[in-house]
Amino acid sequence: MLTLIIGFDTKSAAALSKCMIMAASTASVWYNLRIPHPTKEAPILDYDLALMFQPVLMLGITIGVALSVVFPYWLITVLIIILFLGTSSRSFFKGVEMWKEETILKKEMAKQQQALVNSHGELLINTEYEPLSPRAEKTGLEILRFNLKWKRILVLVLVWVSFVLVQVFKNDLVVCSTWYWLLNCLQFPIAFGVFGYEAVALYKESKMRRMNGNTESVCEASIEWTLMNLVLCSLCGILGGTVGGLLGSGGGFILGPLLLEIGVIPQVASATATFVMMFSSSLSVVEFYILKRFPIPYALYLMGVSVMAGFWGQFFIRKLIAILKRASLIVFILSAVIFASAITMGVIGTEESLAMIRNHEFMGFLSFCDNQ
Repeated sequence: MLTLIIGFDTKSAAALSKCMIMAASTASVWYNLRIPHPTKEAPILDYDLALMFQPVLMLGITIGVALSVVFPYWLITVLIIILFLGTSSRSFFKGVEMWKEETILKKEMAKQQQALVNSHGELLINTEYEPLSPRAEKTGLEILRFNLKWKRILVLVLVWVSFVLVQVFKNDLVVCSTWYWLLNCLQFPIAFGVFGYEAVALYKESKMRRMNGNTESVCEASIEWTLMNLVLCSLCGILGGTVGGLLGSGGGFILGPLLLEIGVIPQVASATATFVMMFSSSLSVVEFYILKRFPIPYALYLMGVSVMAGFWGQFFIRKLIAILKRASLIVFILSAVIFASAITMGVIGTEESLAMIRNHEFMGFLSFCDNQ
């Protein structure tokens, strides 16, 4: 839309979209932190999954930003169409499955209510009663304190600061020099070190519970944390970050559907993906700023609009889910947004690529060292 309406080129639009994603995700996180978990006494954010995915997602973003300098427009367009259509279709079918499950659950609840009423419409059992000890409702401040796990947040912030410092120090070095590449390589042990620590903890805890016959999940995800699943999650995290850095689409377009795929309920998947996106998108903003890829006045204005949109979007969606009692709406909305992005960005990218062909412009890969 930034390219279609305002007229930015694809790469500038990608940088500005990251600014908007950072602002919208920050507003959404603030809103989600004041929302209780829908099914149990637990934080709405899954910090275990956030700690596992954030480092590899940020690593992927640095790779994606570097590739955005090298990749031609036509290749970016092809990647948009393939990845976004595949992700949106998978999310749509996941939403259909959840819709069917919710329909069955609502029918069963309706039958149970009918069983309490006789043929004359009289209530057979008086289910309205005052509990002996009324359950105390938490205030917004109490929910906020409960959802904030400061030790976990501190680790996430330290990882973010580490990546930002690498980008800042790298900016003062000669591009493609020895120290430049050494600093770039430092991101790999940081990312895989934090990911590995959290992955080992999940693997050991999951294995111990299975041995003791405990079927309760270690975290919000319902899958077994086997070695194969952990490797798959790391690859998906890097892929999501690479796509986010390359296209400015936000790693949440990959992380959100991935969390749903591993069994996280939509409310927690949305909140956790947005929380991770807040860190990852802000890293992209720093990198794009260093590369001087977006105009500051436009970025500030669009960020202000995105903050309002993120907050009120969360508000209306939560209200709609509470009324309809269908959390699958989150999945359908996610699928629709990804699909619309694939069509819009695909059409614009195709038109721009065709214009470059007509003008006999260079359509190959650019040199990374000569285009910084």
